[in-house]
Amino acid sequence: MATPTTAHTEAPGGHGPAPFPPFQAEHFPSQLFWLALSFVVLYVLMAKVGLPRVAGILEARRKRIEADLSAAQALRNEAEAALADYEKALADARKRARAIANETRERLLAESEAARKALEADLNARLAKAEKSIAATKAAAMASVREVAVEAAAAVVERLVGTAPPAATVAEAVDRALKRG
Repeated sequence: MATPTTAHTEAPGGHGPAPFPPFQAEHFPSQLFWLALSFVVLYVLMAKVGLPRVAGILEARRKRIEADLSAAQALRNEAEAALADYEKALADARKRARAIANETRERLLAESEAARKALEADLNARLAKAEKSIAATKAAAMASVREVAVEAAAAVVERLVGTAPPAATVAEAVDRALKRG
C-alpha cells in the first residue's frame, strides 16, 4: 500500500517557512539596480518617443481646433453679412413696393378723376341738350295748347250759343286767359 505524503512549506532544517525573496536584504542591491535601470529606460523611452508623440497629437489637435474656430468665425461673419444684405434688399424691395403702390394709386386716382370729369362733361352736354329739347317741346306744346284752346273755346261757344264765333275774337280771349295764368 501506498503511504500518504504531506507537503511541507518549511525550509530544510526545520526553521519554518522560507521568507519572500524580495523582502530579503541580500537581494536589495540587485533590485535597486534593476529598478534604476528600468526607470531610466522607461524615462528615456517616454521622453524620446511617447511624450513627443502625445505633444504632437495635442499640438495638431490645438491647431485643428483653432482652424475650425477661425473657419466658424469666418462663416459666421459671412452669414451676418449675408443677413445684413438680405435685410437691406428686403427694405429696398418694400420701399420700391410702396413707391409702386403709391404711383399706381395716384395714376388710378388721376384716371378715375379724368373719367369722372369726362363723364360729368358728357352728362352736362346731354343735360343741356335735353333741356333744349324740353324747352323746344314745351314751346311747341305751348303753341299747340294755344291752338287747341282756341279750337276748344270756339267749339264750346258754338255748342252753347249755337253759332260759331269769329276766330279772331276767340284767339284774343284765349291769349288774355293765357297771360293771366
